[in-house]
Amino acid sequence: MNTQGARALSMTAADGDVSGDDDSGDDDVGSRGRTVLADKVIEKIAGQVASDESSAGGSSGGFLGMGTHADMSARPKASVELTGNIATLSVEVGMLYPVPLRRATEELRQRIRARVTELTGVEVRQVDIKVSWLTTGEASPGRRRLL
Repeated sequence: MNTQGARALSMTAADGDVSGDDDSGDDDVGSRGRTVLADKVIEKIAGQVASDESSAGGSSGGFLGMGTHADMSARPKASVELTGNIATLSVEVGMLYPVPLRRATEELRQRIRARVTELTGVEVRQVDIKVSWLTTGEASPGRRRLL
């Protein structure tokens, strides 16, 4: 049974069969079953990987997108489009200012691609990064900075 928003990934012995208890020797890969991985899992992993970076953050607070504020400790928003075992990710982040955006987003893109592939077994072909806000990180939200 495959629920909406979930994809089945076949596992091979190299992918993670660590039981080693099968003595028959004629174990077919097809008879082992499937691992079902929901789209939301991949989205959360991508968001967490982006959050682990020191220069990227997410938005928090608000209701229905109104009243949100920059939060460097929040997990960035991520979305995934899966086609079989190939993923296209979109990640919306905020970054500390000043930062060289081109270099920072390329490093983040490579890190997300590598870690999501490593943790899920899904091949990540494309990572789109949208920088939705920049912050100096000095003042807390809602407070003015005195010069």
